[in-house]
Amino acid sequence: QVQLVESGGGLVQPGGSLRLSCAASGFNLDHYAVGWFRQDPGKEREAVSCISPRPGIIYYADSVKGRFTLFRDNANHTVHLQVNNLKPEDTAVYYCAAGSGISCSAYGPNAGEYRYWGQGTQVTVSS
Repeated sequence: QVQLVESGGGLVQPGGSLRLSCAASGFNLDHYAVGWFRQDPGKEREAVSCISPRPGIIYYADSVKGRFTLFRDNANHTVHLQVNNLKPEDTAVYYCAAGSGISCSAYGPNAGEYRYWGQGTQVTVSS
């Protein structure tokens, strides 16, 4: 069964950190572009970050640049999004998505190009 699963969300105080993970079953994530998107109720979905298949072009939205780091764990065929210095405005459900035959653009991931999506993991930043 082809599936993407996110994990690592939670409730943190402003300034805190989390590591979100995206794992695949039924296919090898190493060969796919992986994008992270987030959406808070009442707001539009935002493209946060993406990484190409090797050699690994990476994009970050301006809102997270310098605080979020996206990287592959090839040994475990997983993609991690390290989120540091979290702010209340980072509160959202975070989704990972995977697409084949595409690359991570300098303009950010195009959600329509990503075939597989996870169920989302909630990140809440609050004191």
